[in-house]
Amino acid sequence: MRHLQPATAMFKGAAGNTLVADVFGDVGQPVLLLHGGGQTRHAWGRTAEHLARGGALAYALDQRGHGDSEWAADGHYGFADFADDAAAVARTLRERTGKPPIAIGASLGGVATLLAEGKSERAGKGPLFGAIVLVDITPRIDQSGVAKIQGFMRERAAEGFATIAEAADAVAAYLPHRKRPRSHDGLRKNLRLHPDGRWRWHWDPRLLQGERSFAQDHNELEAAMVEAARAITIPALLVRGGSSELVQEAHAREFLELVPHADYIDVAEARHMVAGDSNDSFSHAVLDFVGKLKA
Repeated sequence: MRHLQPATAMFKGAAGNTLVADVFGDVGQPVLLLHGGGQTRHAWGRTAEHLARGGALAYALDQRGHGDSEWAADGHYGFADFADDAAAVARTLRERTGKPPIAIGASLGGVATLLAEGKSERAGKGPLFGAIVLVDITPRIDQSGVAKIQGFMRERAAEGFATIAEAADAVAAYLPHRKRPRSHDGLRKNLRLHPDGRWRWHWDPRLLQGERSFAQDHNELEAAMVEAARAITIPALLVRGGSSELVQEAHAREFLELVPHADYIDVAEARHMVAGDSNDSFSHAVLDFVGKLKA
């Protein structure tokens, strides 16, 4: 099957920062896809194609400081900043399409989604999204898993890599369970060639180092996410990687107590990066959920 060729859309974030998205499809229910920390919009390529072929209008967004979106001039990369960007894009999509978008957020993107929706509902402004899908993220998560992910992000952030192949070796060592791709084309989209000839990750290092980074006090974040979850009234789906390093079964059950009307799916063969580990199973689960919303 031929791949769909996405169009490009530009948005403004909460601080007037420019955000870039790939758009799959021409008409239909808008779906906003928010990637995890250190990733780019290209992580959603196959899922966005599935959504578009299913009749949706999918927007895979580079979040602030990632990919082709603008780096924050003030270095503001707190979770609340990502949430405010998500809210700004959601409002723009509603103005453009006449429909509230469904938000699908993985890890960092899921935190932004949950915080944005909870803030809107708690403030009495009503739902921001038509529905939300949280991908392997809950208010309470395993902090050792967070430390491992952030450790990988920090490890070569400054030094970079001499070649893309060297970066591929580092990813393979970090994700030994995943089959290595035959081409480096996908990985290249997550790297940027610097003037010194080194390849570095396509995100702002201040994401983890700045005074207002997303490496914040986890107790503070957990409390904010619990409060947000309790406010959710719209349809919600939690997708957990069955072998996740972050979200345990107990964490999922706690989330379902906070949002009792939410649906829950466990993708048994996947780890934290569910869409990358088992994209077909993940995409089918999302399409089923979106399809039920139309019924």
